[in-house]
Amino acid sequence: MILRHLIFILIIGLYYSIAEAGQFAVIRVYDGDTLLASGHDITIKVRLVGIDAPETSKGKRKSGQPFSQAAKKHLSKLVLGKTVDIRGYGLGRYNRVLGVVFADGVNINLEMIRSGMAEVYRGRPPKSLDMDPYWKAEREAKKRRIGIWSLKNYISPKEWRAKR
Repeated sequence: MILRHLIFILIIGLYYSIAEAGQFAVIRVYDGDTLLASGHDITIKVRLVGIDAPETSKGKRKSGQPFSQAAKKHLSKLVLGKTVDIRGYGLGRYNRVLGVVFADGVNINLEMIRSGMAEVYRGRPPKSLDMDPYWKAEREAKKRRIGIWSLKNYISPKEWRAKR
């Protein structure tokens, strides 16, 4: 019980340090919406808030969702090895920092949607996150039929996860 309280206090402290200080070096990209960043004497796993990218395979015998590898490569191109600013929005379901990532002044979360490599997250977003630009970017990507929107039988990552 005491350990649980200490972890909670540590997480809250981490959240506030991220929300205020935000420069981190991206050291790994896991998939199209999750990365690992290091800075301020900590390493954090960041889930790009407000977006949902195609699911990668969860084993050698299972295939990933169409465009999952393209989304991972695109995110890598945008942030891997770069110093980024991360605006934190708390912790998500798997104790990852929910964040908006900025590289060279560009909102990477929005860029993933604009490029058709992710859709708007269909769950409940943080109250302070303005989702209007995300929905607008998705409408534009759909209209242009790029990335995931070029597929005839597109299945959202949320549906894909539910089926597996």
